[in-house]
Amino acid sequence: MRVIAGKAKGHRLRGPRSRRNGAAATRPSSDLVRGAIFSALASLGADLSRVLDLYAGSGALGIEALSRGARWCDFVEREAAACAVIKANLAATGFEGQAAVHCLPAERAADRLAGVYTLVLADPPYADPRAHSVLQSLAASGLVEAGRTVVVLEHSSREEPPQELGAMVLQSRRRHGDSAVSIYR
Repeated sequence: MRVIAGKAKGHRLRGPRSRRNGAAATRPSSDLVRGAIFSALASLGADLSRVLDLYAGSGALGIEALSRGARWCDFVEREAAACAVIKANLAATGFEGQAAVHCLPAERAADRLAGVYTLVLADPPYADPRAHSVLQSLAASGLVEAGRTVVVLEHSSREEPPQELGAMVLQSRRRHGDSAVSIYR
């Protein structure tokens, strides 16, 4: 896994180690999917100034945003080992001064963070039944603003995304193999 464009282009990123039972602790977005996300964001003219990487995993999505010019990114990840990997990846790419890592469940992000984000990147575990309710809570919070914030949801291509997240409406849905990307504005 590597940063695919921008200031840190080509930097390799670490991924969290697998759990003891052999199941992956996280499922990092592929280079193809990350490229497609940022291509779609560029075509929308999305503002990358203040980013929230929710369900951050390795931090690849947020670091890609920083590499492409984001001024700030908050990373939210519940697994302590993944939080350590995000911090190491930020240090390796030189973005540690433009980011904060919050080691907490995504469900608590709306209560712990403040201000309006211009971009929310959400890549929840595909089987997480709470993910849509977390995103609905986020959309109802003061962290997003309809017309200003763009929300990107990566999900299983076999899953139908919600048509709305609060006042935000599904703008596009693109399929990339087993993954799909839904964009709300």
